[in-house]
Amino acid sequence: MTIYDPNKRSLGEVDRIVKTDEDWKKCLTPEQFKITRQKGMEREFTGKYHNHKEKGMYQCICCETGLFSADAKFDSGKGWPCFYEPVSKYNVRTERDKTFFMKRIEVLCARCDAHLGYVFNDGPSPTGLRFCINSAALLFVKR
Repeated sequence: MTIYDPNKRSLGEVDRIVKTDEDWKKCLTPEQFKITRQKGMEREFTGKYHNHKEKGMYQCICCETGLFSADAKFDSGKGWPCFYEPVSKYNVRTERDKTFFMKRIEVLCARCDAHLGYVFNDGPSPTGLRFCINSAALLFVKR
């Protein structure tokens, strides 16, 4: 698991992982590849973590970077695992997504650029954010 350590690297810098599509296909299932590398999306209420309640850490399925703590998970009623904040602002990054004439903010793993899902401004306190993440983009490590 990779969590930003300010004593080991410059502010905001993470060790990057870059692989070809062929390399990613060797270590991901077809569904994981479609979602994380081709910006796919699970159907609501079908992912294995949407109703998951165990304590632990959700990591990137591609590179095992720590992304979200189970303590920040909440039930949004939308059918995907939702979190109000990442474990570190350095482990995720966002980009504007304008595909299909939509205006939304895409969430990506900062280390390997895996597509994780989207973030919205309708979440609970303390952040008011709802990181809506595909289960297939996550690996859960029990605490």
